[in-house]
Amino acid sequence: MKLIATDLDGTLLNENGEISNENVAALKKAIQAGIKVVVATGRSYSAANKPLQAAGITCPIICLNGANVFSEKGERLRNIPLSKLISKKIVQHCQEKEAYFELYTNQGIYSPDRAKFMEVLLNIMLSSHPEVSREEVEERAALRFQEEEFKTTDDFNGLIADKNIEVYKALAFSLEVDTLKKVKKQFSDKDNVIITSSGFDNAEFNHPEAQKGIALSLFAAENGIALKDTMAIGDNYNDLSMLKIVGHSVAMGNAEKAVKEACGFTTLSNNEHGVAKAIEALLNK
Repeated sequence: MKLIATDLDGTLLNENGEISNENVAALKKAIQAGIKVVVATGRSYSAANKPLQAAGITCPIICLNGANVFSEKGERLRNIPLSKLISKKIVQHCQEKEAYFELYTNQGIYSPDRAKFMEVLLNIMLSSHPEVSREEVEERAALRFQEEEFKTTDDFNGLIADKNIEVYKALAFSLEVDTLKKVKKQFSDKDNVIITSSGFDNAEFNHPEAQKGIALSLFAAENGIALKDTMAIGDNYNDLSMLKIVGHSVAMGNAEKAVKEACGFTTLSNNEHGVAKAIEALLNK
């Protein structure tokens, strides 16, 4: 293997949003062995770079599911925005179906109501971890706002119409599965959009060319690396496009069933340093 691509949330990061010492050591060992490492995430560049910098890791970053690609020096190499028409349609249907949403743009992330989103996060985390106190859950939910810088607006049509604004990704949230299904149902194959997910509670909208797999394929080619010599590690549906094209696909122990079925190997969970285990297994071959 000459290239390792790893997702962040649910994969390289543990439930506290940190990269464990074990994962850091494994990544650095791979880099020292001459293997290139790239992160592929749905996060924005700044939110993806923070935990990497905290761990002392500098590498290229495929972010917003492939809508942007940055070099290890922080130079933007790729830029694939959604069309203005599709961006407006996403906002319209999210508002009609009362799904919380965010727009990831070249000028930050816009949200209709930050307080409402915090409440959504609290409900999700409390239902997932009933044994944890509300105070602890609030602390974890607050991490979300430390990772991404949000701006609020009530005029999304005006925002999208602004010629200086490019929308790279739209993210819809709902605790009601039917709500997300209703939103997604409004889009057909004729629409210039691809819909994936990084969790049961969300739907991610990107330009069809803004996929982790496409971005990784281009990155590998630019570095003279064959996909058969590439390993990808992930846990959710927005990772499938890259997991399906590489020579060595690894699902996290906490991955969705469909992700595990698509991969050739399953490692430990993100709270058990699964990335480190997968890299060590690779290096010891």
